[in-house]
Amino acid sequence: MINIIKLAVGIEDVDHLMSVQQRRLSEGRVKHGSKARLWHQTRNAPKRSEELLRGGSIYWVIKGHISARQRLLDFEVKEDEEGRKICLIFMDPEIILTVPWRHRAFQGWRYFEGNSAPPDQSMRKGVEGFPPKLLAELKELGLL
Repeated sequence: MINIIKLAVGIEDVDHLMSVQQRRLSEGRVKHGSKARLWHQTRNAPKRSEELLRGGSIYWVIKGHISARQRLLDFEVKEDEEGRKICLIFMDPEIILTVPWRHRAFQGWRYFEGNSAPPDQSMRKGVEGFPPKLLAELKELGLL
């Protein structure tokens, strides 16, 4: 399976990501037709979009750690107000916590193979409810 990995620029933690996305949905700024949809804007559209839509997710790097993911729903290429092409990445509003994995900074987004992705927190016995920062520290110490 193939995924996307993306930096969550300006986001402090997973709770902050959730609140920003909930605010976008409630403000109606993400209207698409008659239904509000959650999206992230980027410059380039993925060439492997069909593969991504077969169960892929967008993995969020927050403060140097992959911390969460959201299932990909669709992509739409359009023009912004200045006539430049952009891509809207539509995502499921449900944010799934992952076991935090350190990841270096990069620009844009990258393809991310499923076997390189951290497991969901719910898939790891005994880590439910741990704060993400503590999980990251435990993993770095080799205790997880």
